Amino acid sequence: MKRSHDHEDFIKVALPCLDLVYNLARRFTNDRYITEDLVQETYMKAFEPWVDGRKPHDIKPWIATVCLNVGRSYLRRASTRRERPTDEFFETTDRTDVEDEAITNVAAAAARSALLDLPDEQRIAITLMDINGFTARETARIMGTPRGTVLSRVHRGRKSLASAIERRAHDHEKT
Repeated sequence: MKRSHDHEDFIKVALPCLDLVYNLARRFTNDRYITEDLVQETYMKAFEPWVDGRKPHDIKPWIATVCLNVGRSYLRRASTRRERPTDEFFETTDRTDVEDEAITNVAAAAARSALLDLPDEQRIAITLMDINGFTARETARIMGTPRGTVLSRVHRGRKSLASAIERRAHDHEKT
């Protein structure tokens, strides 16, 4: 019953990382169903080495790396089919002020759209550091790049995001 025991151990250790994996997968596409597929594929890919006895010391960066690789594979497949990740997934809030909710949704959609327009490596670095809270060193290890490269990508990505959001806000004010 080694498989059953491995399964229970894996769930106990990996399930607390579900929010991290989901948030990271969402950075590859805003389609809820594709995001869920990426999360499922991440956990399936992570389970294989777990059963083979290759358990990581720190699950969080390891499963983020698996998700990152799954997401990159999705983007490669999507680009060969001439698909572009869509921006159709909008979160809803429980606010009673409809105007405030609309402004929040527009701002969130603009930020998501601007994030999707960044080059893949900048988007991934920002997602890992700013959204998921990894350090530059951890992000470098996950992405397989030097720490300085990660810091450079995050810096350039943040500047590009700020410019894009500012442009979109300015364009929105004109209309």
